[in-house]
Amino acid sequence: MPTKRQSDPDKLLKKHADLVHSSDMKVASHVQRQEGDWIINTVMIEGYDVPFRFKRKKAYRNVKGARVNMTYYPDRVCVAGIEMEIMNVVRIKIA
Repeated sequence: MPTKRQSDPDKLLKKHADLVHSSDMKVASHVQRQEGDWIINTVMIEGYDVPFRFKRKKAYRNVKGARVNMTYYPDRVCVAGIEMEIMNVVRIKIA
């Protein structure tokens, strides 16, 4: 039986120098909103002032209060004329 392909954070980190992997981070809040065909997920992590964002075609389970492992990279977006820093999440898994 074929196995489900899992992304390995070590392989991702070797391939892309800008990626960061953090383990056992506690989620303070999780919000999902529709944007076109995508659902944008915004996760706030305890101890961080920067939102972590990822998008999916389907809704993601609510991870508020959960501990997660994430692979992400820093980015900037312009919201209402104000530039702000965000973290784009490449991989998220419940710890």
